[in-house]
Amino acid sequence: MTDELKKGLEGVVVAESALSHIDGDAGRLVYRGYAIEDLAGEASYEEVLYLLWHGELPTAEALSSFSSDMAEHRAVDEDVLSTVRDLATADENPMAALRTATSMLSAYDEDTEAGDRESDLEHGKRITAKMPTLVAAFKRLRDGEEPVEPRADLSHAANFLYMLNGEEPDDTLAEVFDMALVLHADHGLNASTFAAMVTGSTMSDLYSAVTSAIGTLKGGLHGGANQNVMQMLTEVDESDKPAVQWVDDALDGGRRIPGFGHRVYNVKDPRAKILGEKSQALGEAAGDLKWYSMSQAIEEYIAENKGLAPNVDFYSASTYYQMGIPIDLFTPIFAMSRAGGWIAHFLEYQSDNRLIRPRARYTGPTDLTFTPVEQR
Repeated sequence: MTDELKKGLEGVVVAESALSHIDGDAGRLVYRGYAIEDLAGEASYEEVLYLLWHGELPTAEALSSFSSDMAEHRAVDEDVLSTVRDLATADENPMAALRTATSMLSAYDEDTEAGDRESDLEHGKRITAKMPTLVAAFKRLRDGEEPVEPRADLSHAANFLYMLNGEEPDDTLAEVFDMALVLHADHGLNASTFAAMVTGSTMSDLYSAVTSAIGTLKGGLHGGANQNVMQMLTEVDESDKPAVQWVDDALDGGRRIPGFGHRVYNVKDPRAKILGEKSQALGEAAGDLKWYSMSQAIEEYIAENKGLAPNVDFYSASTYYQMGIPIDLFTPIFAMSRAGGWIAHFLEYQSDNRLIRPRARYTGPTDLTFTPVEQR
């Protein structure tokens, strides 16, 4: 056993997986062997869920059955919605509210401790189907509006936008949002996925694993980065400076520009390329390329002066914002999508489970003499 220290477990291989592969030098991402560009352009989020959970793309019949089954589980118990109402009234952080409400879902499910693959797959469907309902309900209740009941005749993506805004989205918005869900569905052993696996490795239940993952994704160095990007862009927009000048001044002041660099990619994140195109398309459709142009200028400046490329958070920010989605819902939406990957890794790891238990190098004293409290 080596005592070599690898802070952040960087470069440490802890598991084998057939779910997603990242080539950081080539800027390539594949799910189960399929290039992310092909899946984002051709597959629905439901198809990608089926692929990740079952290991193959579904037939038309299998997809229809799978999608229908998912849609039937979208409704959330009134007791859970009551808790969401309380959290919204208390102005809770949306990710914290999602974490609490998702954990509460297990009280209204059956056999959550069963631990066999078929039961876990069923729980996974229910969790993934209900998370959008929780996010949309929180937003509406916070805004003083009543939740909108889910519709089973809409896709996973379109139904969320419907519940969020109270009106059925047009085909373009539904397609862009569906594509964004596909892009965020899985990404190797990122921090939140690893958190789900650690929880699962103890033979805990799937609800606990997903709750662990949500808490991990909440952090600004992981899922919260997309929110930080849009907050930066609005700050640039409200200033009197060109984007490049604002960034230059920010860097001189010691600020970090969010949305750049990645622990795995050494080149531009392939998901950022796809989302950049969608951000541009949305701007063109609205007749206002402000957000895309600003983002592009910042990307070029950072590449030239810092040698860093954008990650998925950089362009997902302006894409979501142009769809009318509140900034503080960007990370809950990330969680809604990544739930598919969390569940897939939970299932895969438990098929050959070993408790995840790393070690730390001790740096404290070892020979202190205990003094009774009355003598201290």
